[in-house]
Amino acid sequence: MKIVVLDGYTLNPGDLDWAPLKELGDVTIYDRTELSQVIERAKDAEAILTNKVVITREEIEQLPKLKYIGVLATGYNIVDLKAAHEEEIVVTNIPAYATMSVAQMVFAHILNISNQVALHSQLVKQGEWSKSKDFCFWRTPQHELAGYTLGIIGLGNTGMATAKIGLAFGMKIKAFTSRKRDLPEGVEAVSLDELYTTSDYLSLHCPLNPTTHNLINRFSIDKMKNSVVIINTGRGGLINEEDLAQALNEGRIAAAGLDVLVTEPPKSDNPLIKAKNCYITPHIAWATFEARGRLLNMAVENLKLYMNNTIVNQVTM
Repeated sequence: MKIVVLDGYTLNPGDLDWAPLKELGDVTIYDRTELSQVIERAKDAEAILTNKVVITREEIEQLPKLKYIGVLATGYNIVDLKAAHEEEIVVTNIPAYATMSVAQMVFAHILNISNQVALHSQLVKQGEWSKSKDFCFWRTPQHELAGYTLGIIGLGNTGMATAKIGLAFGMKIKAFTSRKRDLPEGVEAVSLDELYTTSDYLSLHCPLNPTTHNLINRFSIDKMKNSVVIINTGRGGLINEEDLAQALNEGRIAAAGLDVLVTEPPKSDNPLIKAKNCYITPHIAWATFEARGRLLNMAVENLKLYMNNTIVNQVTM
């Protein structure tokens, strides 16, 4: 089988082994591929693997040999599923490979904001501790998490993992979820409005769709405490970036920890980059060595099973 990986670098910048994939056929791996290069690079491919390279109807209709598209991520909005279905092309994704890694990043942001570890470490290196009249000093308020309310929007795998970590910290957990399921002890299902008004920390874990687009906006922010901290490791489009930046700069939101933005990489004039108390990481919650290893293994297994007439993790319209 002729297999083409269109954008392999983010998954494997060199610390993982492509060997299991190469055992499945004739494999060509590109670090990055522009949309204009897709047809030429994949013209003979029976299977392509893509993370963020978009596969539109135009590409699908000009790749007659293509039978399989493996998305190297959980989200699959980069593929025109209708066109793939019409051409009888199987599309698969990689679910739940980074659940704990993403939940961990939620608390990396929460703890950074609550304790300002990086700031105080830098101050020590700058000599502030050496000059201190006391055995300790702090430049920002220090807060423990126990007793504060963590609001979670979306209780899928990652939302639930985040809730469990919050419980371990002694936090009160409230969640807005569309799932009809028994919730673990300590997790309370509430309305979205109650979540907005009562949360001290608000973490977003819902999918991005027309209903959730710009879920965090000036109207929802107006319902929140001025002391709230917003965390987003989901999708950038869940937040209206102009509205959040304005709220941060005006002190109507205490802080935000963001691992995702609407446009990635962001434009230099993105208002959140210079907003007060806004901490942004470059979409790395998913990218732990362990999570990327699972992703690669699952991608290989998806394709191997397909080649043996068994389809798993197929996505449809």
